[in-house]
Amino acid sequence: MTRFIINRLLYFVLALWLLTVFSFFLNWLFPGDVITNMSGIRVATEAYGEEFALRGGDTNLFVQYAYYLQNLINLNWGYSLVTQQPVWLEGSRTFMATAEILLLALLLALLIGVPLGALSAAWYKAPLDKTIVSFAVGGYSIPVFWLAQLLILFFAVNLRWLPITGQIDPLYLIEPQTGSVLLDIALSDSAYKASAYQNALAHMVLPIVVLASLPAMLLLRMMRNTTVEIMQQPYIKAVRARGLPPYRVVMQHAVPNAMQGILQQLTFIFGLMLANAVIVESIFNWPGIGSWLLKAILDRDYPVIQAALLLLVATTLFANFLFEIYRGWRFPIVREERYGSA
Repeated sequence: MTRFIINRLLYFVLALWLLTVFSFFLNWLFPGDVITNMSGIRVATEAYGEEFALRGGDTNLFVQYAYYLQNLINLNWGYSLVTQQPVWLEGSRTFMATAEILLLALLLALLIGVPLGALSAAWYKAPLDKTIVSFAVGGYSIPVFWLAQLLILFFAVNLRWLPITGQIDPLYLIEPQTGSVLLDIALSDSAYKASAYQNALAHMVLPIVVLASLPAMLLLRMMRNTTVEIMQQPYIKAVRARGLPPYRVVMQHAVPNAMQGILQQLTFIFGLMLANAVIVESIFNWPGIGSWLLKAILDRDYPVIQAALLLLVATTLFANFLFEIYRGWRFPIVREERYGSA
């Protein structure tokens, strides 16, 4: 297991290094001054000379890249060209806002997709299976932005059950500190914390449901297809011969092995959810990293664009690293396939 972890860690570090190289050379692809693109400090300002020296503006590319890495590690990511706020401060808050709904959406997708997929496989080719598959195909075919509009129209406009935009109603006067509205409520001295939590959770419902819809349908189809394949294995046939009911065969013997394939695809699911977060956060005006990136692109805020891309890709790489480590620990066959022994 130690060898497996070291191998995965080396791949993770190599991918991170390549990411920083790509991000560094983005400064030359963007129009305008390179140092301004890195720091957000404009040429005509007094601070430009200090920033020029801090980032090695008069040195060769290799030395400039070393300065760039040093500034990344020291969290000196420059300033936004629009707000003139530190990019790292803005990025950390938007990252927490996205992580808050992303993790809850991933949990919801797993709670919907995995049980329904197993249920569909247990009643393979039965009417229940066909109904669940039709539901999955329909859910998979609906664009995220259209689903969001339908849910807003039905639950927010017509029924008025749920709010549409933002993290919480302004009347609660919760000061944004971390970017996560639930943490901000916990850290606040508000006398109405219970009501604030209820309001914040109500604001989360629509973004989380929309963000979880496509991954849930994908997980459902993956779980069903993988479980159906496993049901053809000899050991499953032997279990069936003992007279166990189909649902027990699936849940006790097929599903645990099918989860290996699901874990292998979680990195793809996680990356897909991050991509969809750009759309979902823009629709619901959620102050996450997706809407932050989109606004920066529209404003041509190059330091923010770099930071947002770094955070998004680094988060995906780190999630892949964690999923691989867990899969290697949970299923020794993963390590055997790579090294020949557990």
